[in-house]
Amino acid sequence: MKAKKLDKKTIKVFKKLLLDKREELLGDISHISEETLKKSQKDASGDISGYTFHMADVATDNYDREFSLGLASKERVVLNEIDHALSKIDEGGFGMCEACKKAISKVRLKAVPYAALCLKCQEAREKKI
Repeated sequence: MKAKKLDKKTIKVFKKLLLDKREELLGDISHISEETLKKSQKDASGDISGYTFHMADVATDNYDREFSLGLASKERVVLNEIDHALSKIDEGGFGMCEACKKAISKVRLKAVPYAALCLKCQEAREKKI
C-alpha cells in the first residue's frame, strides 16, 4: 500500500518538531563547544595547583575533549539534515523519499523527522556500506 502525501496540518506539526530539535541541537553544540574549546587544560581538569600534569591525566583530558568534539560533529551532521528537511518543507518535497520518490511513512517521520529516505531505501543504502 502506497502512503499518501502529507497534508498541510501534518507538515506543520513536523516543521515544529524539526525546529524544536534544531534549537535543542544548537544549544547542545554551543554548550559542548564552550565547555571543550574555551577552557585551558588546567581549567578543564579542575587543577588549581602549580604542579604539572600527570601524562595519564593529560591523555584522559585529551580523550574527553576528542569525545566531546566528536559528539558536536555528529550533532552538526544531524543539524544539516534538519536544515535540509526544513528546506524540503518550503519547497514542497518533505516526506518524499529522495531515492524512490515514494512517500515516507508517518511512523518513520515521527521517529526520524529529518529522514530523507524511506525505510526500504535506507536499509538498501546501509547494506551497501
